[in-house]
Amino acid sequence: MFDLLTPTAAIRPARPIQDTTPWLALMLDEIDYGMLLLAEGTSVLHANHAARSELDATHPLQLIGGELRVAHAQDLLPLRDALAGARQRGLRRLINLGEGEQRISLAVVPLAAAVPAAAEEGAHLTLLVLGKRHVCEALSAHWYARSHGLTPAETRVLAALCEGQRPSEIATAQHVALSTVRSQIGSIRAKTRAASIRALVRQVAVLPPLVGALRSTALH
Repeated sequence: MFDLLTPTAAIRPARPIQDTTPWLALMLDEIDYGMLLLAEGTSVLHANHAARSELDATHPLQLIGGELRVAHAQDLLPLRDALAGARQRGLRRLINLGEGEQRISLAVVPLAAAVPAAAEEGAHLTLLVLGKRHVCEALSAHWYARSHGLTPAETRVLAALCEGQRPSEIATAQHVALSTVRSQIGSIRAKTRAASIRALVRQVAVLPPLVGALRSTALH
């Protein structure tokens, strides 16, 4: 095991950070999973960048005036029960909200149990983590493609593979010959050292959940 610090850095005392709150907010904004911190009821204390981006008009959850709401009546009771279980009994829950392509998984995690002092003061904070609506996010696929030197055409093929499309479907959608798509897949596999299409998609799916440097350009 090797020390990551250089000898000079190792002997230099670290400068204490008095208030880490701004830094923690920046850290959460770099995580490509929607995360919301709830106080009593459905009052949202903080929502990271991914959550603010995801909670659009089509999402099963809505953020209105600092309050969390459900878009569909059938989701009200499951969410209410999960939040009550988290606050009152410290239960972690995984629930599903929404329908069809907009259906999501939602992790409900009580935080007071992890911070005894907060529980003693009566603070019942709950963390909500939004599940992914896609196995491989488009931004992750583009980030991965750029880091491996894929061409724009290869990047489009990679994104389609991550969406579950077969080579024949990609060829039809992109109006190219199937042989062209197969050649592009071979090039992608060579550049990424992936043994198969399944291995290639897995490489993208297990990337660190970071928004990435492309966020500023991709979201504007």
